[in-house]
Amino acid sequence: MKLFVTGVEGYIGCLLAPLLQARGHEVTGFDTGYYRDGWLFSDRALVPGFPRTINGDIREVQPSKLHGVDAVVHLAELSNDPLGENVPELTYAINHRASVRLAELAKAAGVRRFVYTSSCSVYGVADGAEPMTERSPLNPQTAYGRCKTLVERDVAALASPGFSPTFLRNATAYGASPRMRFDIVLNNLCGLAATTGKIAMTSDGTPWRPLVHVLDICEAIACVLEAPQENVHGEIFNVGHDADNYQIREIAQIVAQVYPGCEVSFGPSGGDNRSYRVDFTKIHRQLPGFRCTWDARKGARQLHDVFERIGMDAATFSARPFTRLKQLRYLSTSGQIDERFFWRY
Repeated sequence: MKLFVTGVEGYIGCLLAPLLQARGHEVTGFDTGYYRDGWLFSDRALVPGFPRTINGDIREVQPSKLHGVDAVVHLAELSNDPLGENVPELTYAINHRASVRLAELAKAAGVRRFVYTSSCSVYGVADGAEPMTERSPLNPQTAYGRCKTLVERDVAALASPGFSPTFLRNATAYGASPRMRFDIVLNNLCGLAATTGKIAMTSDGTPWRPLVHVLDICEAIACVLEAPQENVHGEIFNVGHDADNYQIREIAQIVAQVYPGCEVSFGPSGGDNRSYRVDFTKIHRQLPGFRCTWDARKGARQLHDVFERIGMDAATFSARPFTRLKQLRYLSTSGQIDERFFWRY
């Protein structure tokens, strides 16, 4: 297939694009380049090559870029809850309106498939003890989560026999990537353990989060692209595995087991009230070839090994390119992007 993949220079995208190329697909990448400063490590097994990439803003994608494309995989958005709350009006412009526009352009250009990476954060605060399925009520708590629900709604309305959107509600990602992120929970706790020998939680660690390894997300995307159309047309899939629903304190304890002697402490109940467990039965039943091959312990060990290899230190862990909010604030305060997050130069 000829694929147009947005966000190829991000945490997921830099792993996804080479994986898709290795499976025989022709990939054109698209990325604004906000996080190009960050490259934590090199590993030819993970990233054997990189596709031709167009540098541009998702709000300004030209229709001509989509001509002859079989499928669009859309990753490129402002990528987490703290960032979304920092600039909510831009979150809606980029994450909602630009994403829907991209889908509209793709449909008009004759693109047959559109894979959208949504998030389990749409569940927000779960009402009750039962894990959330794809049919559960949505209760997003942030601009980021609300935009995901809006994109799902508006792009689903575009579905037709010739245009098949699929929505992947990813659990919270973790795992090693050259374009590393330390602003997501397991990666952050591993970084703290490696550089300080302590995991000092600012909350009581009771909220629930489902986790999924970044490479399992990539595998889910590849399986959707390669599945029969009737399996994925207009479908929503929670991406993860039932066994990887954890309370935050359990994630901290898993990390501490990988870093012997690491001290773990907890604080009071925090201001972030998101808490949900998720049911992943559907994706394992309905998506041919998909299965999760990672769990939190294996992922923590992977990060431990990478950190050992590169000599991870506190300066690297706290470096701005590896935390989305820090990097965008830097680009803004240094005048490289304007108030609407367009490049000035």
